[in-house]
Amino acid sequence: MMKAFLILEDGTVFAGTSIGSTKEAVSEIVFNTSMTGYLEVLTDPSYAGQAVAMTYPLIGNYGITPDMESERAWPKGYIVRELSRIPSNFRSEGTIQDFLEKQDIPGIAGIDTRALTKILREKGTMNGMITVNADYDLDEILPRLKGYRVGDVVAETTCRKPYTIAGSGPKVALMDFGAKKNIARSLNWRGCAVTVYPAFTPAEEIIASAPDGIMLSNGPGDPEECAAVIEEIKKLYDTDIPIFAICLGHQLMALANGAKTYKLKYGHRGGNHPVKDLSNGRVYISAQNHGYAVDAATLDASVAKEAFVNVNDGTNEGFSYVGKNIFTVQFHPEACPGPQDSGYLFDRFMDMMKGAR
Repeated sequence: MMKAFLILEDGTVFAGTSIGSTKEAVSEIVFNTSMTGYLEVLTDPSYAGQAVAMTYPLIGNYGITPDMESERAWPKGYIVRELSRIPSNFRSEGTIQDFLEKQDIPGIAGIDTRALTKILREKGTMNGMITVNADYDLDEILPRLKGYRVGDVVAETTCRKPYTIAGSGPKVALMDFGAKKNIARSLNWRGCAVTVYPAFTPAEEIIASAPDGIMLSNGPGDPEECAAVIEEIKKLYDTDIPIFAICLGHQLMALANGAKTYKLKYGHRGGNHPVKDLSNGRVYISAQNHGYAVDAATLDASVAKEAFVNVNDGTNEGFSYVGKNIFTVQFHPEACPGPQDSGYLFDRFMDMMKGAR
């Protein structure tokens, strides 16, 4: 097996074996604590521009199944402790090694992912490189790593033209900022006819289609870089159309109303994050994948009220907008992977659309 190296911008080097593509990859290095659902993680567009390290030690044991959250894989790299090369599952269609090769994603196996995670937790998310070049030059590589930026990944991940998933119920316009398939699927299962629009679709086009509700999806990158999208969301906010927003969509709605966002030290990524619903005091275990959060103190209380908070660190997890049929959450009620404890939020959105008719 070919040797591979993970080089962090602080100069730390991990040596392991190459998996997937052998090309060199520079990216932001993040970790995910999910115990299952590695295929959904790999195909989540929110990982564009990043390499993801899985903290669960054995990855690939049930192979590649028909559970992709988009048409392709998005991480620039993949990092695991141990890769299972002989999958065992009646739904398996191949190995994760072959999948990574076909998707041209370089990876590294056999490193101490617990040590890597501790570094990222203590020092914060940092950039890194996966390479098979044993003659690497740190003096040349480290400036490249420090200069790397994730960039405009919403434009990279959004769909190119609108498409519709037929349904006999309410019409929902889904703004695709890098949407996971299960958002549209969760709406469609409830009878909605879902039309998915590219991220940069003018608000006037959405409004003219007369939807019963608007969904703002998850997506990758720094929300403050989405200036053009934020301007269109301001126009959507000014309508009386019910709006439900998830993850990046939640952040963009807050920014459209004057709030500020900030980068978390190491983000929330995994299927075990507790969030409290402030309306009833209940705590739900949620799926999350984000590196930025909304500073709740910067959103005028007359505009929106905090609706959810993260039990672990107190960060904002959602808002209910005053006098509007709008609510937003930072976590993923559609899960995939992860618990579906908060799937009831889609039912809340359905009720909101019925009430607005």
